[in-house]
Amino acid sequence: MTKVEYKHTHIAAKKKLGQNFLLDRNIPRKIVRESGIKEGDRVVEIGPGFGALTTAILEVMPSFTAIEKDRELAKFNREEHPQIELIEDDFLKVPLEPLAAGGKLSVLGNIPYSITSPILFRLLDNRHLIASATLMMQHEVAQRIAAVPGTKEYGILAVQMQAFCDVKYLFKVGRAVFKPRPDVDSAVICMVPKAVDPVKDSEGFRTFVRRVFHQRRKTLLNNLKEYYDTSGVPEPTLKLRAEALSVPELITLFTQLKLIARGDASGQLY
Repeated sequence: MTKVEYKHTHIAAKKKLGQNFLLDRNIPRKIVRESGIKEGDRVVEIGPGFGALTTAILEVMPSFTAIEKDRELAKFNREEHPQIELIEDDFLKVPLEPLAAGGKLSVLGNIPYSITSPILFRLLDNRHLIASATLMMQHEVAQRIAAVPGTKEYGILAVQMQAFCDVKYLFKVGRAVFKPRPDVDSAVICMVPKAVDPVKDSEGFRTFVRRVFHQRRKTLLNNLKEYYDTSGVPEPTLKLRAEALSVPELITLFTQLKLIARGDASGQLY
């Protein structure tokens, strides 16, 4: 177990919580700049740790909310940054509606590798409450979220996120600036939920995306025929693999399949 010393405080980094503490002070400032937050915004930080990002946020606003699950780190941050509202709890369980207070949240954080996906999908499920999310995560995951069609990184995560958010890969962060030093590099991305959802049945779309990418080497027809009536979809489209279609094209295909299912045999979009 690695002991991290910060301002004469010794706290062990807990592997089960995926804790890696950021040592470089310039990177948090860059994250804050890229997020575009300003005084008056409703800001939530996920997992402040030893407060590297917290300190950078406080340079542009007098107070905000931070959510920290680790008891020792929560105590440390209460003492070190008494001006923030510290919620000692798991971000995945904290109700976001009261924090938004009728507005929208700007979310920032250096999020644990082990729970990146649950955090991303929690944000996605609550996108009506989110103005933006600027997050540092494992580099490979960031690449997958921001991936473009035709690449090996492009798949379920890219389509799910890009369908409902504008995603921007911001910059890479080398592993050497963390303690304990992780085995992988990190990267920062920003996600801004779209003003209007392009798909009304978001749960149905999520299921559809999992199915079309279930076996990547198979054609759309082979991945979909067991679950959907594809008779109204053009044959050339069905011969493609999911990775060949852009996010808007996959949304169009899903909409066609829904129309066919409700009785419009042509799947024609109006």
